[in-house]
Amino acid sequence: MKTATDPRHLRRRIAIKSLFAESFTKQKNVPDMVIEIKKQTKKINKIIVDSAPTWPIEKINRIDLAILHLAIYELLNEDVPAKVVIDEAVELAKEYGSESSGSFVNGVLGTVYDQIS
Repeated sequence: MKTATDPRHLRRRIAIKSLFAESFTKQKNVPDMVIEIKKQTKKINKIIVDSAPTWPIEKINRIDLAILHLAIYELLNEDVPAKVVIDEAVELAKEYGSESSGSFVNGVLGTVYDQIS
């Protein structure tokens, strides 16, 4: 069961904060996971655009975009069950995003999951 002190949850929170900060300006000493996500930004953005066609990527809230980048990276590259990735992303969206972030992230990741599975 996930807790606020779970190392995987903490790692994701750090990655989200770093990705969010990177959306404003280049950061020093970012986690390795963030470096890998940044290498795949074009691919991940294409997946987001295809999964949320009514939302131009530049109009998506930056924290939601950071959460989507992390979650899609994990879906494509990590050996974590998709339901865990999506649940964690929705929880992070509720914690850091706006009132509608949780449902937005859930909808986009549901579509992504359907496309990649």
